[in-house]
Formats: sequence, C-alpha cells, structure tokens
Amino acid sequence: MIEMPFTSPQGFEAAVAAPADTDPAYWFVFRADRLLVELGPPSPRPSDDPRVPGRASWAKLPLRKNNNPLWFEPARTLYLGHLVGTACWAAEAPADAAAPPAGMGWEGLRALFSVLDDAHFALAGRAIQLLDWDRSHHYCGRCGTPTEAKAEERARVCPACNLSAYPRLAPAVMALVRRRGEILLGRSPHFPPGMYSALAGFVEPGETLEQCLAREVEEEVGVKVSRIRYFASQPWPFPNSLMIAFVCDWVSGEIRPQAGEIEAANWFKVLHLPKLPSRISIARRLIDGVVEEMRGEA
Repeated sequence: MIEMPFTSPQGFEAAVAAPADTDPAYWFVFRADRLLVELGPPSPRPSDDPRVPGRASWAKLPLRKNNNPLWFEPARTLYLGHLVGTACWAAEAPADAAAPPAGMGWEGLRALFSVLDDAHFALAGRAIQLLDWDRSHHYCGRCGTPTEAKAEERARVCPACNLSAYPRLAPAVMALVRRRGEILLGRSPHFPPGMYSALAGFVEPGETLEQCLAREVEEEVGVKVSRIRYFASQPWPFPNSLMIAFVCDWVSGEIRPQAGEIEAANWFKVLHLPKLPSRISIARRLIDGVVEEMRGEA
C-alpha cells in the first residue's frame, strides 16, 4: 500500500542536450534523497520560502572548477530542459559532501511540499528519478561494460553489446472501493497509528491496470469489485513509481486482510472516517473526492 504526491510542472520543456548558454539556470542538487535549497533564517524546518539555487548564486558552491574553491565534485550532472526559458540541471553530490555554505541546507522532498515553488518541487521529483536511473545504469546489465549516454535521447547504451537502458517507471494502481454509503480502507503495518488509506499495489507483467486493480483488491482484502473508473495519476520519485488511482464498486465478498500486507481493513461510513493520509498524497485526493461525491448523493 502506497500513496503518492507530485504533479508535472507547467511551462517546462524536457530536453537531453544542453544549449551552448544555460546561464541563468536552476540547479537541483541531491545528496542521497535530500535536495539542496537556499533557506531563510535558521529554523527547525524549511523556511516559508526555500529556493532552488540559481546560477547567479552558484559562486558560493560552484559545480565547475574556477577561481573559487570547489565545494564538491559532482558524481554526475544531467540537463533536464528549461522552465519558462530558464535551464534546469540535476546534479548528485557525493555522500561525504561537506556541510553547505551558510543559508543553505539539505532537505527531504516531503518536508518541502507546499513550501517549495510547485514547479520546482515537481522538477525535483523528476531530477531525483533521473539521477537514480543514471547511477543504476552506469554499467551494462547484460555484460558489465561501462555505458555511454546518448546525445539525442534519454538513454544509456552499451558500446560492447548495444543494450539500451531508458528511464523506467513502475506503475502502481490505487483502488478506492465503494459500497452503499461506505468506503473500504486498509492500513499497512508501517502506517502511523490509526491511519487508513486506499488499497494499492504494483502492476505485474502482462496485466492491464484494471486486471491489476481487481487482483490486488481480492488479494489484499478478499472482495471482488466492478465498474472500475479512472480518477487521476501522480508520479512518485522514490525512486521511480507512477501511481494510477481508480474508484470501483463492491460486488461480493467479506473482508479478509492479507497476512503480512494488510494489518487491518474495514468499511467506513463517509461521515465517520478514520485518520487519513497527508493531503500531499493522491490517496487523500482520491478519498476526499469520492467522499464528497458520495455525501452529495445522500
């Protein structure tokens, strides 16, 4: 069971090859899963206006050797494209990179939701996925030869056996089951105490999204469903998932939680719901949307 934030940025055009002049530019720099941001006054949480570093401020921490001291040597850099005419880059800092200069910090993406600019937040999600893909395919998965980046498309190619590796997404389906004024919610053992969410699972090879949904619901709680309707989708960059949310109707079966996967599952009346996932998640958007519709039907 998983829930996902992140949406695609507007005004962004993806590209692989960087133009000759990319100044100014936004730099999405990650150390593991934490993004480098410029912060306001010191605080136990990100300030109300954290910013992705721009090229104008990059003299504090240059990625390229010049007259300034080199703060760190990036493990990799990738050109992402441009956002409303401003170039966007992704870079990976080594795990042992020193503390950033004053006024900057490493922050997790969850903490930056709703405080970082929406477009930058979405691009940060894209950046961390592409960095993970580039790192994971530095060597050929077939013969072990170091791969080379293609200039014209986002791919790495083995010069020895010609195997191509493209960025890949793992599609996952989320299902909210309806039944006469109630919705079916479950909780995974790793959820915070008292929190319930919609059911979800990853698509298997050879399955349609609808087949996956029906299988996962029956496996996780033992009920059969019908009338599967698409709700929305949302990318999730930890590391490379795409969540596709659906609404469906109960047909038959009594709840039997899957051992080891579902700690508890119940039918909840739309006027008496348990603790729900954060509003950053598509799970919460799905639940809120369906509950509002069902309350209007009452």
